[in-house]
Amino acid sequence: MTIDMNVHELLVIGDLDLLIHQVQGEWAVKNPKITPYVQYIQKLCKRFRKIEFRHTPRTQNELTDALDTVASMIKHPDTSYIDPVDIEVKEQPVHCTHVEAELDDLPWYFDIKKYLETGTYPENATFNQKKSIRRMAFNFFASGEILYSRTLDLGLLRCVDANEAAKLLE
Repeated sequence: MTIDMNVHELLVIGDLDLLIHQVQGEWAVKNPKITPYVQYIQKLCKRFRKIEFRHTPRTQNELTDALDTVASMIKHPDTSYIDPVDIEVKEQPVHCTHVEAELDDLPWYFDIKKYLETGTYPENATFNQKKSIRRMAFNFFASGEILYSRTLDLGLLRCVDANEAAKLLE
C-alpha cells in the first residue's frame, strides 16, 4: 500500500528483533522457509528513498496493537493522501478522568462477550469488524456473567460498564 501511495520515506516498527536484523542483512537467515519472504522484503526496501526499521519489545507495543486494531476496522480511502493520526499522551490514564455512558445502553465489551459466549457477531458487522472482534476476544476470558481482560503478565482485569466504572471511581 505504501508503494502504491508513492511513499518515499518509511519507518517500520516491529516486535520481532530477529526478523528486523535479518531484513537489514545484519543477521543470517537460518530458516529456509522464511528466506523468500526476507528476500522479497529486501527487494521492496529498494523502492524507498529512506526506510528505517525499529525494534519495539512486545511488552511496549500496545500502541502498535491498538493502531492495528483501528486500521482493521476502517476502510482505506481510495486517495493518495491519508490524514496523519495525532496521538496525545495523557499525564494520567484516561480512565481516571473520564467515563462515557454507552450510547446504546450496552457495555463497551458487549460484542466481545457475546462472541466468546455464542460465537456470533453483531447483526450488521462487516468482515473487518468481525475480524477485530475475533482478534480482541483472544485477550478476554469469560467466567459466568463476568468478563475479564488478560494482561501481559497473565493477570485478569474485570471489565465494567460505564455506570459501574463511575461508581468505582467515586
